[in-house]
Amino acid sequence: MNFLQWTPRCQGRAKKMAAHRPHRRASLQRHHCALMVGIALAACSPAYAVDGCQILLCLAAPSWKSIPQCVPPIRQLIRDLARGKPFPTCAMGGTGSAATHSWASAPSFCPPQYTLVSEGPRGLTYTCNYDGAISVSVDNVPFARTWWSISGDSVTEFSPAAKLQLGAWDTRFDDELTAWLTLQPATLPSTSLANR
Repeated sequence: MNFLQWTPRCQGRAKKMAAHRPHRRASLQRHHCALMVGIALAACSPAYAVDGCQILLCLAAPSWKSIPQCVPPIRQLIRDLARGKPFPTCAMGGTGSAATHSWASAPSFCPPQYTLVSEGPRGLTYTCNYDGAISVSVDNVPFARTWWSISGDSVTEFSPAAKLQLGAWDTRFDDELTAWLTLQPATLPSTSLANR
């Protein structure tokens, strides 16, 4: 076979490839556009890196859940804490304003309305509905403590000083404490002989 015998086959293949080029080019352009849109969306979507100063402000608010700018960073903070990441710091908080994290430990570090008691083979076992608590101080005075769980639930306990300053706050913690207290048995006055 000589070169001239291969020419018609090559020309036929070249014609077929040329016929598919517009389709292939359009397909590549669609993939390229899709990739560029994906990159643009990724660049435009907010990254919720936890900012300690924003966390401090949000946790000191009367209800961080009602502030749209606070919800993503606080939810990210809870996810980070659940994964064992350290609590973020805020250099601008000053010496009198700070937030710290502690793991819950029932019954000593867990509100009574969230402490569960069960009888086990070794006696009473205490567990807490929440996994940890973030305590916020403002001007060196305890301000709020947000109890959080790995499931994403949280409730905030405000100090008397915070309630006085805020005037209105998320009352879920107080409401659940009141409901728990009403279910507790009333303590009967002592009837010992010493009281007579």
